[in-house]
Amino acid sequence: MARLYADEQFPREAVLALRNLGHDVLTVQEAGKANQKIPS
Repeated sequence: MARLYADEQFPREAVLALRNLGHDVLTVQEAGKANQKIPS
């Protein structure tokens, strides 16, 4: 099993497919980190 962190560009279908295969996938939306810009 792999532990993955998916950003906004990662397809939702891929997240679901990986979870169905038993992988631990956390998305930035679920982590509350979506739409944050990198500080310059």
